[in-house]
Amino acid sequence: MRLFILILLTLLVTFQYDLWFGKNGYFDYQNVKAEIAQRKQENEKLSQRNQIIFSEIKDLKNGLEAIEERARMEYEMIKQNEVFYRIVKDKNR
Repeated sequence: MRLFILILLTLLVTFQYDLWFGKNGYFDYQNVKAEIAQRKQENEKLSQRNQIIFSEIKDLKNGLEAIEERARMEYEMIKQNEVFYRIVKDKNR
């Protein structure tokens, strides 16, 4: 009878070990779960960035104001008889 109980306990410990530490066990599951959460955050950031880019593209296709603003800011183009002031923020603040 003791041998039977010992065999059953050994099987129980073996199955428990596989459940917790084996391939696709609990700790692997937790690692994958954390990685999925991280990837979802990255996807959310990329989705927000894409929305900003899509709105810029829409503005550039539809209106001249966005093109004019971009020309002024990036290429420092100004109209004739116009004074253009650029305010640069201090990086230390």
